[in-house]
Amino acid sequence: MKLSDLISEVNVKEKYNYSDIDITGISYNSNTTQKGDIFVCLRGEHVDGHNFAQGAVKSGAVAIMCETKLELDIPQIIVSSTEQSIAPLADRFYNSPSKGVNLIGVTGTNGKTTVTHLIQRIIEANGEKCALIGTLGYKLSSDGEYKEAKHTTPQAPELQKTLTIIKDEAKIKYVSMEVSSHSLVQNRVGGCQYNCGVFTNLTQDHLDYHVTMNRYFDAKALLFKRLGMNDIAVINKDDEWSEKFISVLADGVKLFTYGIKKDADLKAENIKFSPSGVSFDCVTSDRRYNINLSMNGMFSVYNVLAALTVAYAYGFDMEKSIKAMEPLTGVAGRFEIVVQHPLVIVDYAHTPDGLENVLKAAREITPVHSKLICVFGCGGDRDATKRPKMGAIAEKLADKVIVTSDNPRSEDPQQIITDILAGFQSVNDVIVEADRGKAIQYIKEISENNDVVVIAGKGHEDYQILNDRTIHFDDREEAKKVFCGVVK
Repeated sequence: MKLSDLISEVNVKEKYNYSDIDITGISYNSNTTQKGDIFVCLRGEHVDGHNFAQGAVKSGAVAIMCETKLELDIPQIIVSSTEQSIAPLADRFYNSPSKGVNLIGVTGTNGKTTVTHLIQRIIEANGEKCALIGTLGYKLSSDGEYKEAKHTTPQAPELQKTLTIIKDEAKIKYVSMEVSSHSLVQNRVGGCQYNCGVFTNLTQDHLDYHVTMNRYFDAKALLFKRLGMNDIAVINKDDEWSEKFISVLADGVKLFTYGIKKDADLKAENIKFSPSGVSFDCVTSDRRYNINLSMNGMFSVYNVLAALTVAYAYGFDMEKSIKAMEPLTGVAGRFEIVVQHPLVIVDYAHTPDGLENVLKAAREITPVHSKLICVFGCGGDRDATKRPKMGAIAEKLADKVIVTSDNPRSEDPQQIITDILAGFQSVNDVIVEADRGKAIQYIKEISENNDVVVIAGKGHEDYQILNDRTIHFDDREEAKKVFCGVVK
């Protein structure tokens, strides 16, 4: 593609050493730059791509997109923000692949991963192919294998390339996609034309990045501001932020709501929990459907309602949609039962709301006279204000609490634990073990056969990020080692 064509949708401040050369790829990592690439100098949290431009040229870059003029004798496209400009660049290079698919974006603090998987299953049950993009990677069908992803929402070149594979190579018409607040602010999803936006909930998370809840809302709301005439918005009516999300919708956007407490287009009634799952009635304006899930917890009811509302909005067969979800036991690392006696549940919950939801769901299936045990920590270099809140929630809802490390990153694990303990009324009965492996081993000493254990925070992750290295660590494997002796 000619450079002039590639930058046609980019707000260019200045061109330097300009020549309308051929561009054969886009890169932002000098280690992976190939001959013919345009190298985009992204400014990150710890590194500045401008410092690696010379290395990119040595690797074969034939043009540079940057924010300041560099001492390099190749064409330079100077822009105000490379972060905001890489998306329209990638969208143009891959010929706007999102225009050729039904792109369903799911955003919210909790539930994104599960809802996107449920949507994929529903669409496939209705006879259409559906790809998925999210935390666990991307895959072309519900039974397919994941391709690895670096972020909940990939950087723009990878995202647009993935959408091209989905649209042109796999010939898939629907895509169910997680959309993180970071990706919206950083414009990684720039150029994507969503025809459905789904809002799950908004609770405290990522305030180390967004600073305030209002700014966090503003980030999430960007997805819904981009919806246009005849596009679909699916909103959780019970969430306290729902009306604000509804208020940003443009005229002509089709609004569909779901909920339990408030009147909505789809509402759950007669909710009943059991160790084998949860049942409820899904009520629409003209029908009542009985649903029996193999998943558990109130959050599962909300997740299923969100996915069903998407089906309802697209006009899919509701009976087929419900049947597709009933046998599902959930997504990897989301309320995943890994040991039966005691019942050990691994969950990704890493926010106050997420921990509260999973502990309440676990309490519903904890036998009378048995204990609910919670093992959790908090990530380092992330919002520290949620740590004491999560401590208070664990103390209130669990019978026994083991506080440990999560991904401490550059922070002292003991300081993170101290922050968590500040939320407890009394620390006399709290077990503190900074080594997460030893903390999981300790469960065996304090648990009995009929107890329920929640290991929260890491879920599907099979690594732990320490100060100087990243090691292999999987809560599910560790629990199986302790209680089963082997990893299955």
